[in-house]
Amino acid sequence: MPGGGTAFGVTGRSARRLAVCGSVCLLLALPNGRPAQAARPEVIIDPGSSPPKVLQAITEAVGAITRLAEDQDVREVSRLRRRAWDAAQAALQTQGYFSAKVTLDVSDGAPNGGEFWDITIDPGTRTRVRQLGLSFQGALAGSAYTSRRDVLKANWLLKPGMPFINDDWHTAKSGLLDAVAQRDFYFARLDPTRAVVDPQASKADLDVTVDSGPPVRLGQLQVIGLKRVPESLIRRYVRYDPGDPYDQTKLEDWQQALQSTSFFRGAFVTLVDGSRAAPEEKAAERRDPDERKAAMAAHPAGDDPVTLPVRVQVTEAPARYASGSLGADSDHGVRVEGLYRQNVVYGLPVWIETGAGVDMKRQRAFFDVHLPPTLNGYKDSFGLLYDHSDIEGLETSRTGVGWKRTQERKAAGDSRVEYETTWNALIAYDKTRISGAYDYEVPSWAATWQWLRRDVNAKYDPREGNLIEFGLGVGTTLDDGKPFYRSSLRAQQWWSLSDRDVLTVRGEIGKVWSQTDRLPQDFSWRTGGSRSIRGYRYQSIGLQLGDAVIGAPVLGVASIEYTHYFTDILGANVFVDAGDAAPSFGQFDWHLGYGAGVAVRTPAGPFNVDLAWAQKDRRLRLQFSLGIAF
Repeated sequence: MPGGGTAFGVTGRSARRLAVCGSVCLLLALPNGRPAQAARPEVIIDPGSSPPKVLQAITEAVGAITRLAEDQDVREVSRLRRRAWDAAQAALQTQGYFSAKVTLDVSDGAPNGGEFWDITIDPGTRTRVRQLGLSFQGALAGSAYTSRRDVLKANWLLKPGMPFINDDWHTAKSGLLDAVAQRDFYFARLDPTRAVVDPQASKADLDVTVDSGPPVRLGQLQVIGLKRVPESLIRRYVRYDPGDPYDQTKLEDWQQALQSTSFFRGAFVTLVDGSRAAPEEKAAERRDPDERKAAMAAHPAGDDPVTLPVRVQVTEAPARYASGSLGADSDHGVRVEGLYRQNVVYGLPVWIETGAGVDMKRQRAFFDVHLPPTLNGYKDSFGLLYDHSDIEGLETSRTGVGWKRTQERKAAGDSRVEYETTWNALIAYDKTRISGAYDYEVPSWAATWQWLRRDVNAKYDPREGNLIEFGLGVGTTLDDGKPFYRSSLRAQQWWSLSDRDVLTVRGEIGKVWSQTDRLPQDFSWRTGGSRSIRGYRYQSIGLQLGDAVIGAPVLGVASIEYTHYFTDILGANVFVDAGDAAPSFGQFDWHLGYGAGVAVRTPAGPFNVDLAWAQKDRRLRLQFSLGIAF
């Protein structure tokens, strides 16, 4: 094939023939007497009745040999032919074909004047497992573990009657060893295993012996690396009684729990057996059955339990952390934010976070105390808040104290689905001024619950997948006891139409029920702006009262957007947004906005620009956002 590369394609000699094409081996001598350099031959493979997976193994093995031709002189070509023949035979054997016949014919006449290697495969009968000898030594062979042995035998992957494939043989052995060593038997190893193949009968007899060694019990806790963080935080997660059976799953759960806190940059939880000094090396050893087998070759003899200390080695996170950001967008103008964070306060395993943010329409300050995550992954915090805003003639000031709990978890298995649940409780005092109407003050308490399910290819730059969020809220005014309620639903779907084209559809709906006309404004709905209905001013869609726009009882927003990415950092989009915030769904007056925009990913942060036409306002608006973190 022209170009000198390696390619695979169907030939005219057989509908299933595969060509491995390369440059030709020329048996010429250079003028100075040195042998000419060989080039990759053109190889045609007739796989016969070989299954596709077997054919793939053959082509990969032979292709690896032909690539060596460019590094050899022409005198080595005959040796490479033999190696290609051997590679095809070996590839067939790894797939269970031990009586296969491989024929390699050589002919001239390749397009560039060189050789063809014509390889014909007769795979023969595939070898299958005839007998399995699975036995146990060590404490696992005792009567106390009869049921566990039965489970291990039932879960053995390569059963009699199945094809004897090399990868399956190794997977079955490593899976068996992991199942034994995961619980109780830290020193488990495989004794020499054997697979006897009878090519004439196409049968394989397997013998596997697992030496479990003695049962292992958890000993005293050893903690290394603590400076500021109290040891009580370690014991909050690493919970066991000395003498408990060893369970690798528990060690991994403890390690994950420690790493999920903000107090440590790294954490390792292992047993101290003396085979390795560094816990991070030991952690790697527990993941690699071959390394574990070598390291445990001299495990303790006998069946009496062995007690090993539990070692926790940590690297603490910085004691203090400060950050800031500078941004600008069409909704808020210039925005400046600052954050200070401190780990461990007065020797307590908590961290505090305080910060402030200022822009043209909103000013906010807060002080939060965060507790370490619970064993179930709940993260609790409580703190103080001051928030002031003046948007579309509605000025509000809030002072409050609140509590927040969050939980993040992944779906079972290898699923990419993630769940986030948030609970909030707040006691607040609000002052509200409605321009051109009246002012009011209201003390209140409110509790909210948010549940989010995310299934996307990338959390911060999704191009395929979906998310759905559902929320509920309840509260009352504290001075006259009038209740109010809220519910909301938000969903978004991304379709990847090609490597550079994405279609997005999103929607949001919400409703408030209230028995008071002094409703806290965060319990009602306003919309409009660059993140909702483009083309309209920020939160300019709601109920008109006096000279202000205030929150409405119901909300509905829908959007469709098509994006084409020219490069990894530059894209352009067209969109249509529509929605309203109204007294009721029956009184909806749809506000339509549509236009086009660009998005640029810069080292300083994302930069988005949209040019949108607001049909109600009969006005074209440029809306943008830019953020820089430092």
